[in-house]
Amino acid sequence: MQLSEQETVASSARALTGFLTRRREQIAQRWADVPLFRSVFTVSRDEAVEACKSVVDALAVVASTGRLEDIEAPGFDAVREQLGSMSGSRSRIGLSPARIAEEVAALRPPVAELLRTEFPDPAAAEATEGLLDLTILMGTLRLVTMQTALSAGEELIARQRQQLHEVATPVINLWEGIVAVPLIGTLDSARSQVVMESLLQSIVTQRARYVILDITGVPTVDSLVAQHLMKTVAAARLMGADCVVSGIRPATAQTIVQLGIDLGSVLTRASLADALAYALRHQDIDVSARASLR
Repeated sequence: MQLSEQETVASSARALTGFLTRRREQIAQRWADVPLFRSVFTVSRDEAVEACKSVVDALAVVASTGRLEDIEAPGFDAVREQLGSMSGSRSRIGLSPARIAEEVAALRPPVAELLRTEFPDPAAAEATEGLLDLTILMGTLRLVTMQTALSAGEELIARQRQQLHEVATPVINLWEGIVAVPLIGTLDSARSQVVMESLLQSIVTQRARYVILDITGVPTVDSLVAQHLMKTVAAARLMGADCVVSGIRPATAQTIVQLGIDLGSVLTRASLADALAYALRHQDIDVSARASLR
């Protein structure tokens, strides 16, 4: 009995594989007009047809294995490569994974219509089994596409977060041998890593001897923020640059004292201008106040 079931599954898989292979061109021509492919391949319909054929070929490979419900089936690797880039482009224009899944679901009706024509009697057992296998295969395809779309969305969000961190923490060349990092907003672990990497790179490229970390725009300084600052100062020193922390406001100073945070080893100045004047003087550059105009 068990062998008979296995033979039935194998026969059904072969039938679906044969159908996908025989009707490859017709399926591709119909899929080329559905929103998923039409919206991505806007320049050339022939390009859309070729993309559709590659997906049909991949599904035929999955069907030949009989693993219709297995998202890890070998044929789905090619599907991820093709539909992954397509769903990624759809995600970038604002489509949700649910909407993309709906577009993938729209691929089934054209194939089911062609499959029905394969059987003289649409109500026959073979026809019913074929449609059931097709439904399972297309459902798995939908899951694979959603998984790929979600992964692409997470990668996009991670890249955007990284870019925002980099934009929000520019390293400014104030003077020859002097760079500054104006910090604005919350200084968390991820952003601190970006600050440190950007700063160390700038120390090398600018041959900076002095680094100014201006925290005027940091709303609160707690023990975690202080720890991040200390690590950045230590890393700058290891690169041969003296580090000055500026912009410590009265409220921030009180908080640091109340928390018992020891910044004794860190050189501090009240403002960015004071820190720049300090760095200039230590490079034997005279700094004087501008004479008032009368």
